Amino acid sequence: MSLKHAKTNLEFRPLTGARWADLEKLFGPHGACGGCWCMWWRLKRSEFDRLKGEGNRRAFKQIVDSGEILGILAYASGQPVAWCAVAPREAYSALERSRTLKRVDDKPVWSVVCFFVAKSFRGKGVTGKLLKAALEHVRKQGGTIVEAYPVDPKKGRIPDVYAYTGSVSTFRKAGFVEVLRRSETRAIMRYFME
Repeated sequence: MSLKHAKTNLEFRPLTGARWADLEKLFGPHGACGGCWCMWWRLKRSEFDRLKGEGNRRAFKQIVDSGEILGILAYASGQPVAWCAVAPREAYSALERSRTLKRVDDKPVWSVVCFFVAKSFRGKGVTGKLLKAALEHVRKQGGTIVEAYPVDPKKGRIPDVYAYTGSVSTFRKAGFVEVLRRSETRAIMRYFME
């Protein structure tokens, strides 16, 4: 899958084993944020802390090598510049254990849990375009509801490192609606495929 959007040179592709080196290049030696390697939502906290860094990288690579599509990479001029983690909710066991983000209902949903944008591409609308590509990916997989858990800061802008789940405004612009809020600063939003 290669999606091109008008007025931009971004291309969007699913992460596969063949694109692993691109993810490593984007995430850098520290695995995006502090050795996360996008495993935060997939593990128990104790296991995540134990595997932090190289262990999380190996665990994530093992899932990628299994053939499971874990998300979408964005490219500019052939270089990886952003990442969006999107998969069926069941892939993210931490969501299942969360009191704030527990299931709204028993409907099958896909979850968008993380964005990582290269520093030089932040603040340029990449997240919104990447989100649209993730929605297209879910649509092609037969998904009908996409759920997200963005932050909604009480005041001002939050540091990028804490905005990895995206912002409420980004999801609203993409057509998501808030369906529940169990926390003042964390919304549960959904996008319903037509």
